[in-house]
Amino acid sequence: MSVEVASASPFGLGKFLVLEGIEGSGKTTQLTYLEQELTALGHPPVLTREPGGTALGERLRGLLLDPDLPGMHADAELLLMFAARAQHLAEVIRPALEAGRWVVSDRFTDASYAYQGAGRGLGMQRIGVLEDWVQADLRPDLVILLDIDPAAGLERALQRGRRDRIEREALDFFARARDAYRARAEADPARYLVVDAADTPEGVRERILAGVRARLANAAQGRGDGGG
Repeated sequence: MSVEVASASPFGLGKFLVLEGIEGSGKTTQLTYLEQELTALGHPPVLTREPGGTALGERLRGLLLDPDLPGMHADAELLLMFAARAQHLAEVIRPALEAGRWVVSDRFTDASYAYQGAGRGLGMQRIGVLEDWVQADLRPDLVILLDIDPAAGLERALQRGRRDRIEREALDFFARARDAYRARAEADPARYLVVDAADTPEGVRERILAGVRARLANAAQGRGDGGG
């Protein structure tokens, strides 16, 4: 049975890919590699990020990551994330998908389940309510989860210099976030590609590109089997 990358997309040819992972998982590096691969395949993507991606989103990102705002309530953090996401969807993601473009985002709603739901202990139910409200039936076609041990990830992150507000959390916060990411991937393996991020950047790149190529081939085969 083939695995269809675009099983949930209501936007025709446009595809929505997301890179997820805790701090130090190498998302920024792999985003560049993925852009190069998709461009070579004839699908130059719109690259974006969360929180951010729009003028409003970038302002909210500054607040959310500001280390001088350590006392932010978990509910306020979650709602700011979804406020940025609502603008992101309206201004960038939906228009690109409706135009048949591919979108690749550095994080999306899985991060809210991992960081606010598990890390902050808010639980998954209220995040699900916000997800349905803000996104309706839109979900990523493929989530690439860069999985890494939290201690190793934080050690990498520390090499970047001054830590932001999220990076200053304790190790068990990131352990809970990682567990939530893995649980979501295990619950929906057709929509997640889990890659061991402890490998070299080149090794991670090859695993991601092989996985994306395989799923694109399977999706094309699935369309051919359907006679379309």
